[in-house]
Amino acid sequence: MQAHFADRLFDLSGHAALVTGASGGLGRHFALTLARAGAAVAVAARRADKLAELVAEIRDSGGRAVAVGMDVAARPSIEAALDAAAAQLGTIDIIVNNAGVTATRRVLEYGDDDWNAVMDTNLRGAWIVAQEAAKRLVAAGQPGNIVNISSIYASRVSPGVVPYTVSKAGLKHLTKVLALEFARFGIRVNAIAPGYVATDLNRDFLASEAGQRLRARVPAQRFGEQHELDGPLLLLASGAGAYISGAEIVVDGGHLCNTL
Repeated sequence: MQAHFADRLFDLSGHAALVTGASGGLGRHFALTLARAGAAVAVAARRADKLAELVAEIRDSGGRAVAVGMDVAARPSIEAALDAAAAQLGTIDIIVNNAGVTATRRVLEYGDDDWNAVMDTNLRGAWIVAQEAAKRLVAAGQPGNIVNISSIYASRVSPGVVPYTVSKAGLKHLTKVLALEFARFGIRVNAIAPGYVATDLNRDFLASEAGQRLRARVPAQRFGEQHELDGPLLLLASGAGAYISGAEIVVDGGHLCNTL
């Protein structure tokens, strides 16, 4: 009986979700997690071939999914993607703002293009996606929720990644102000702040000597795995988190309790 209750608590059947940056890494994993929980999922990114593979995998597992091209740095692309997703799945009421990039340089080596590329994707893009999704929810008279994928770098700093760090700090504050403004429409806005989580993109680095030195500074003495973000995501995306808004869930093995 307890398992049945838990299943219902986190059940996303009847909901339609959109995940940005879904062509790989955490975005791909989040799309699969939402689909397994019963949501119809629109996967959004610029790499159409990767999206097609993901849609096929979800459908082969009995889920419902569509691919929509989206450049989060361009409002017309975001508008078109949200409209295309809604036309196929109905009003999108779960939005996972996952798209993100970084650049690694020392402060004096960054150019304007480096700075703008990171800020346009990580912060401005998340803002536009949230705003456009909320406009459609309000017009439909439908509640919903937005989950922003932040980082422990929203709370701490490290050399070499200044625009990434600033963009995630901005996203943390954006989460709170959107939660404040959207509450009257029944739209919740929260953030997940992962620490170092192993993906296909970073496993080689994390296994390197430099990565192992980093691991030693994590109190849990290991890096996270993608599935360890499933619980926080489903909590925030489902009715289980109905009274949670403006929150940031840190998933980092205690890393923020130590020096980065």
